[in-house]
Amino acid sequence: MKTIAIRTLTAAAFSCLLLSTMPAIAHHSFSAEFDAALSGTFTGVVTEVRFSNPHVRYRIDAKMPDGSIENWEVQAGSVTSLRPQGWVADSVKVGDTVTVEGQLGRNDAKKVFVRGITLASGKRFGGTEGNNSNTARAAAPNDRTTVTADPNKDYGYGKQNAAAPFDISGAWRQGYKFRVTVDDLEPKPTPFTEEGKRLREANTKYDDPALRCIALGLPRIFGNPYNLDIHDAGNHYLFTYVEHNSPRRIWMDGRTAPENTAPSSNGFSVGHWEDSNTLVIETTHLAAGWLDGSGLPMSGEGTRTVERITFTADHLSADRTMTIYDPLYTQPLLRTRGWARGDTVDVSEQDSCDPASYYSDIKEAGLLDKYLAP
Repeated sequence: MKTIAIRTLTAAAFSCLLLSTMPAIAHHSFSAEFDAALSGTFTGVVTEVRFSNPHVRYRIDAKMPDGSIENWEVQAGSVTSLRPQGWVADSVKVGDTVTVEGQLGRNDAKKVFVRGITLASGKRFGGTEGNNSNTARAAAPNDRTTVTADPNKDYGYGKQNAAAPFDISGAWRQGYKFRVTVDDLEPKPTPFTEEGKRLREANTKYDDPALRCIALGLPRIFGNPYNLDIHDAGNHYLFTYVEHNSPRRIWMDGRTAPENTAPSSNGFSVGHWEDSNTLVIETTHLAAGWLDGSGLPMSGEGTRTVERITFTADHLSADRTMTIYDPLYTQPLLRTRGWARGDTVDVSEQDSCDPASYYSDIKEAGLLDKYLAP
C-alpha cells in the first residue's frame, strides 16, 4: 500500500499513514469511491448519523488550517457487520468529537471509508482487524488451515437437546388462533406510564418500522401469522421465521448474554422446559421499536419478554402466551396466540421488502425532509 500526499488545503487536518494490515474489502462500490492505497486520519465533530444498511454513514465537521470548517462524509460497514462488535446506533452520536482512520475518497472527494473510529473518551470501534465481515476472508482467501474441534466443548450441533421431552423440529403455522397484532395486548385500558403515553401520542403511522422494511422482531413477530421452521441444534433451538427471513436462537444450555451484547430485533433468548409440555423462553437485549401495529412504544433496553409455549398431548398444536415487561407501562402486557403443525406448511423465503411506497407516501404528505433528517 502506498502513501500519497493529501491536497494542500487539508494537509494539516489529515496525516497520511500506512494501515498495512488493512486489506481492501471486497465490495461492489468500494473501489469506485475510495482509494485503497491512500489512508488518513482526522479529528472532528459529528453532525449527522445514518445508522442503516447498506452502509452506516456519518457527517463530520473538520477544522482546516485556515480556520474554516469542511464537512466530510464517513462511511462504515453495514449494520449487520458492525453490531457484532458492539457498534450500534447510539455508539457515535451527533455532537461527539471523534478521531477517524480510514481510506480516502477518490478525486479529492471529502469522504473516508472508516477503519477505526475513536471517541474523546478513548473508546474505540473498528480497528486494524477490520469492521467488515469480508475483511478476514479477503486477508487470507486461500487459507487451508485445519480447524480442530475442542474435545472438551459440547458444540451441540447434529443432535437433539437431551433435556427436551420430545422433538419440536419442523414447520409450524403461526396463523393458528391468530388475531391482528393491533390493540391485541391485555390489560385494557393500556397501563401507560406518563412517558409511555407521551411516546404513544407522538407516534404516527409514518413512524412504523414495518413501512420502512425494518425487521419487526420481537414482540411483534410472535403475534404475526407468518410460518416458521424450528431446528433442534442440541444446545439451542434455531427458529427461522418466514417474515423478513429472520433467524432466532433460543439457547437451552443455561448461558447468559455475553458482555456488550448489542440490542437487536430478536434480542438474546434463553429457554428451558418447565415440564413435559411447556417450553419457557425469556428474551432481553431487544432493540427499541413498537409493540404492535398501533404504535405502542417499546423501550428496547428495558424490555423483557417471557414466552410460555404449552403443547397438546399429541404435540400437533400449542397455546402460546407472551408477557411483556417494559418500563413504559405500569403493568406487564399479555399477548396470546397458537401454533399448529400441518401437512402443507409454507416456510419458503419471503419476497424482498421494498420501501419505495413508504417514501412516496411521505413525499406526498410533505414529510420527506422530516423523515430523512438524521
